[in-house]
Amino acid sequence: MIFGAAGNPKMFDPAFNDEGETFRITRQIYDTLIQNKPGTADLEASLADKWESSNDGKTWTFSLKSGVKFSDGTPMDATAVCFNFDRWYNMKGAAAQSQMIYYGDVFEGFAKNEGDATGEPVYKSCEAKDPATAVVNLNKAKGAFPSAFTLPSFAIQSPTALKAHNADTVTQSGDSFTYSEYANKFPVGTGPFKFESWDQAKGEITLVKNDSSPTPPKLDKLIFKVIPDENARKQALKAGDINGYDYPNPADYGLLRNDGEQVLIRPSFNVLYLGINQANNPKLKDVRVRQALAYGINREQFVKSKLAEGSEVATEFVPKVISGYTDDVTKYPYDPEKAKSLLQQAGATDLTLKFYYPTEVTRPYMPNPADTFTAISEDLKNIGIKIETHAEPWNGGYKDDVQKAGKQDLHLLGWTGDYNDAGNFVGTFFGREKKEFGFNNAELFSALGAADASPAGDAHAKAYQEVNKKIMDFLPAVPIAYPTPAIVVGPKVKGLVASPLTDERFNTVSVS
Repeated sequence: MIFGAAGNPKMFDPAFNDEGETFRITRQIYDTLIQNKPGTADLEASLADKWESSNDGKTWTFSLKSGVKFSDGTPMDATAVCFNFDRWYNMKGAAAQSQMIYYGDVFEGFAKNEGDATGEPVYKSCEAKDPATAVVNLNKAKGAFPSAFTLPSFAIQSPTALKAHNADTVTQSGDSFTYSEYANKFPVGTGPFKFESWDQAKGEITLVKNDSSPTPPKLDKLIFKVIPDENARKQALKAGDINGYDYPNPADYGLLRNDGEQVLIRPSFNVLYLGINQANNPKLKDVRVRQALAYGINREQFVKSKLAEGSEVATEFVPKVISGYTDDVTKYPYDPEKAKSLLQQAGATDLTLKFYYPTEVTRPYMPNPADTFTAISEDLKNIGIKIETHAEPWNGGYKDDVQKAGKQDLHLLGWTGDYNDAGNFVGTFFGREKKEFGFNNAELFSALGAADASPAGDAHAKAYQEVNKKIMDFLPAVPIAYPTPAIVVGPKVKGLVASPLTDERFNTVSVS
């Protein structure tokens, strides 16, 4: 099978990754201890047959599948599991730690914090009680577990391969990062496919069948062909050059179906937002200016004209299907006159903002970044804001400039949920000080930390509902939409299950 990918991968060590095009590939190479049931955000067994927590939530015991081996022959046992947990916790160097976005968000700190994470570590230790039993000890309970164990960044990798190819070597030069040979050439997991090659000149990543996987695939070979332009992906499918692609243009759904293609709609499990960086322009620190941005964007028109049927205007940063969503938040309906008045009150009628948007990519929450930028920037110009345009390749500067260097005033980003917890959205965005947003709000950070530590159930949901109210009053960014992305495959493709998490696994797929 040849699948049309929307962008280049970053590399293939998921510990250092936080973007979907890379995870699409690493999900085929590696397994996690727990996974999501195909087509849902529900939990099911993966490398662990069973898992249980102590009453205080600080100890997690995993009963592992027996007889599983990594594709290099190394046993996937409790010792290997603990090696991975210890590797993450003991990671050294500011460059490496800064790229471990998910570890920093979920586990909050390292043995020695040298990068972006500044918190006390949640992780304490891991004990291999016997080959089939791994016990993970935490310093405090987190409501994100056990769901967070499904994160592809926490996939279990071969200790042998990690050590042999210096996997922990990450270097930084300016805003660019360089990864190890392991990450680029020798990734090894227990997943249905094995890595064969990455031809960067052709934009092709080739995976082959892993016969030793606990979930071996029906396909012998799976090729991801990078085609950044959505229309070019559509033409490649029509020409028979690929068997499927992601993020078709919503306007093409009917045409694709008429041609016999299968358009599989994912339920909305994501949010598109306009990011606001308060660090560079002091006027953005004034909440009236941020409110003006929110009132000045015609989100209803944008959703209606640019997104797929079923998409909705976002009223907060948590989708409606997530526990912790509340309708009881401050709302900002389209009101350009009110926006102009707020700018005048704030003494910001001469505002010029650097607005960044990505190129060479399509995201599940943003089918066409250029169109999204144009619609929003025109709305902002209409309320008197001058826009300085900055367009950059997604993995060629954009994400690092926006999230690491904080060069922008405004930017377009979004999030597809990794697991069913409000903290995976608002905690990831606003749980600690970040270059992307450029603010330090101790009260908000504390409220998010308390919600994260609250026990699962009603108390957990209510804590996040209260946090969502605070966020929409503080308004660190503007939620734009809850899109419904699709994935499309040809008529000969069987067995692909669309996932709300964009967690499609290809081991069940065949091409007739």
